Amino acid sequence: MGKFEFNEKLCKACGICAVLCPKQVYDRDEEGKPIFARPEDCIDCKLCELRCPDFAIRMGENE
Repeated sequence: MGKFEFNEKLCKACGICAVLCPKQVYDRDEEGKPIFARPEDCIDCKLCELRCPDFAIRMGENE
């Protein structure tokens, strides 16, 4: 699993990341913003990063 970075200030809580995730690794908080709840299930497909209209999610390699 890669490294997950989330910029809360950029996120507008659209939910695209949660809807598109094939492994359903995201939950949403009370504001609708994503919570990376099941990182062990992530397959590093990067759909969340690629489709985020706000550029709020970044998936990368662990250092």
